[in-house]
Amino acid sequence: MGKKNFRDVLDDGELIFHESWSREDCIIHFQDFCENNQSRYITKNLYRKEAGVADATWARYFGTFPEFRKQARELLSRGQTKILSNVAKHASVDDFKKFNERHNWGEDYLRVNKSRFKTVLFGSDFHDIEVDRFFLRVFLDTAKRVDPDIVSLVGDIFDLYEFSRYTIDPREFCPVKRIKFVHNEILAPIRENCPETQIDLIEGNHEARLIKHLADASPTMRILLSDLHGMDMRKLLGLDVYEVNYVSQADLATFTVRDTKKEIEKNYRIYYGCVLAHHFPHGRDLNYPGVNGHHHEHKVWQNFTPHFGVYEWHQLGCGHKRRAVYCDGAKWGNGFALAHIDTFTRSTIIEYFPVTDHAIIGGKWYHREDHEAI
Repeated sequence: MGKKNFRDVLDDGELIFHESWSREDCIIHFQDFCENNQSRYITKNLYRKEAGVADATWARYFGTFPEFRKQARELLSRGQTKILSNVAKHASVDDFKKFNERHNWGEDYLRVNKSRFKTVLFGSDFHDIEVDRFFLRVFLDTAKRVDPDIVSLVGDIFDLYEFSRYTIDPREFCPVKRIKFVHNEILAPIRENCPETQIDLIEGNHEARLIKHLADASPTMRILLSDLHGMDMRKLLGLDVYEVNYVSQADLATFTVRDTKKEIEKNYRIYYGCVLAHHFPHGRDLNYPGVNGHHHEHKVWQNFTPHFGVYEWHQLGCGHKRRAVYCDGAKWGNGFALAHIDTFTRSTIIEYFPVTDHAIIGGKWYHREDHEAI
């Protein structure tokens, strides 16, 4: 095909190479074409076919059609695309920010007395209906016998694996049953056994996951809220009924699982200025005596600071039964701890109590019964 000039008229369906067009001529012509075809997505083939302009007309200036579109302001630049992508990313988590109001729920039901010596009962990772029934019986009876100043539940009291990464048959979902179990079988007995005790729930990764699904209005969560007659988050967690402080500083408006975990690492509480409870073992780096949960395996570290002297940090065993349909708990350990605190000297002694087929708490023996077998 011979070369034709700018004024050549397309009358036989062939493509015209506009040799005399400048870079600006190409852009103006393309912009006019786009203006006249606003309801259509302009591809290279469409432009070539309906405008009759040979690719070589614009390719000598722009190389590729996407670059041609971009220079004509009909396609976002890389920088513009990146900015819009970041806007979309932040907009996607706007709903999560609304639930940061839970940061104010940690001191609703504080119990204060002036006694010098304090006792805190720590338990972690009960995982609702997955709890070891024998463990739960021992824990609740210990709460009744000791009547501690504080019961600190160090995260993952709920499980709700319906919202987890595991592949679960939706027909097996039972979130209502699980939440009611926490209310009726864990929180209610603790409050009944210890009517004057402060109860704290430190947000773990499972509680955070539950809240994110509520914020995201996932299909499972909509079903859950429908079954529970429109319960809000405080009622779902049982905070008001059982007078529970919900301890959280995590901002759940995050973009990755890793970011979420870093936020949950901010969830901890220091008791009487000398013992710290944290869901993750990162709490050990804060140089306080204390405990963490999460890993379902008891470990203990001894440390020293001039402020506290020699002290211990305990990673608690869990309350979860050592078997589940979606994980291998053979190497887990069950157990909980009591911290005895002298608030004058800030001296802390932590007692850890393993729970196997038997347990010994304060000289009392407990034995697993047949109906508690796992």
